[in-house]
Amino acid sequence: MQIIKPDINIDFLGKQKFGFVLSAILILVSIGSLVINKGPNYGIDFVGGTLIQVKFTEPVEVGNIRSALADLGFSDASVQNFGQADDNEFLIRTSSPEAGKDGLSQSVSEAIEKTTGQVPEIRRTEMVGPQVGRDLRKKALLAIFYSLLFITIYISGRFELKWMLSGITAGSLMTAVYFLSIFNVSMAVLILGALIVTLALFWYLRLKYAMGAIVALLHDVLITVGIFSVLNLDFSLPIIAALLTIIGYSLNDTIIVFDRIRENIKGDTASEELPGLFNKSINETLSRTILTSATTLIVLLALFFLGGEIIHNFAFAMIIGVLIGTYSSVFVASPIVLAAQKR
Repeated sequence: MQIIKPDINIDFLGKQKFGFVLSAILILVSIGSLVINKGPNYGIDFVGGTLIQVKFTEPVEVGNIRSALADLGFSDASVQNFGQADDNEFLIRTSSPEAGKDGLSQSVSEAIEKTTGQVPEIRRTEMVGPQVGRDLRKKALLAIFYSLLFITIYISGRFELKWMLSGITAGSLMTAVYFLSIFNVSMAVLILGALIVTLALFWYLRLKYAMGAIVALLHDVLITVGIFSVLNLDFSLPIIAALLTIIGYSLNDTIIVFDRIRENIKGDTASEELPGLFNKSINETLSRTILTSATTLIVLLALFFLGGEIIHNFAFAMIIGVLIGTYSSVFVASPIVLAAQKR
């Protein structure tokens, strides 16, 4: 099935400056938001604390709920609406150590009943210790970093037959990160430094396809996390799962384009012919790319609007990832491979 004519000839690489400017703006906004907010809005999975979801049969004032929690000693508790306004559901979050005591649900229910006149339905209670939260945050960063490095081994081996070179490079970086993490080095700083070293090594070793793929994947992950930071949405373990899924989806889209580029570039191709061959490759895979993205988005939109609040943020992250991943395969990954090919 083709929704685009096979002989279409859109000059994508002629618009790469527009693509780079758009990507630069999105990345700067994402980094700026993360710096201002001191990282994403971590959920209790990563910072520790207690989350309680309550539901009322009639509308209540948020201030009354806060007063009840203050009487219990939860002075740092935050209360926010959950779902639609007429659902009368609220999420309560607190990092107070008192929240971990037995009988918490009963105490909260009784305190809220006194200030609101309604008996709330306790629909969910989650507790995570601060140490567990820190460990989960560290492991989440390592999971993303290791997945990116394993991907580069695959890309280099498949497209450039440099299995050994890419494997040794990635293995050395993973080993260095693992041992440095033991000495309480900030994981975020450590991963950032390792990624910069990775890109420099790939450029020096001429692993052009791996470099194009890793830059595109970093682009997708950073912008997705940045949008969550800008919108102040909860960043929890399901979002890490979404990021890893986005990495896999974006990589699949990138590989399709790379495979056609490799087929069209044969022998010693002159540098002036490369942009035309790259454009031809992108156009030849455009129909498949759009069909794959469109059908995936249909499912994700159904999850977003019909899946309920629990899966809402996961579906939102996936929607962003699919859109950004499709864009980056054309306007980020391919131009970087072209620049490396010319070099």
